[in-house]
Amino acid sequence: MPLLEWSDEFSCNVKDIDDQHRSLIGMLNELHRAMINGTGQETVASIIGQMMDYTSYHFSTEERYMALHSYPGLIRHRSEHQDFVRAVSRFRAQYEAGRIGLSIDVLRFLSSWLLNHIQGSDRSLGPFLNARGVCGYGAQPS
Repeated sequence: MPLLEWSDEFSCNVKDIDDQHRSLIGMLNELHRAMINGTGQETVASIIGQMMDYTSYHFSTEERYMALHSYPGLIRHRSEHQDFVRAVSRFRAQYEAGRIGLSIDVLRFLSSWLLNHIQGSDRSLGPFLNARGVCGYGAQPS
């Protein structure tokens, strides 16, 4: 059973962002499965690395949209992204150094942050972009 399932209540009505959110939820579920199945440290570290890389890609997509359309919350939103990257980088470094195991607390942090961000900050971004013609089922940031 997945930890999280995509729901339309998560939608920003911007295809690129929604598709990327679906992918991030999928990676979080993959990490959850790996923990449940007790897979090796290498597998878990690989999944965490993939999540970090994809999260950076996703954040840059959102930030390009915000910059392109002069979103007034860009600085605050970017700061949230940076805080998340720093937190996950600390978890990853501690995990790879053997100082912490991948615990339910780390998984809870990741899922909670992602859901709160999608349903909070990103939900506000969607209508702003929609009002500027980006509902994007097909649109790409410049």
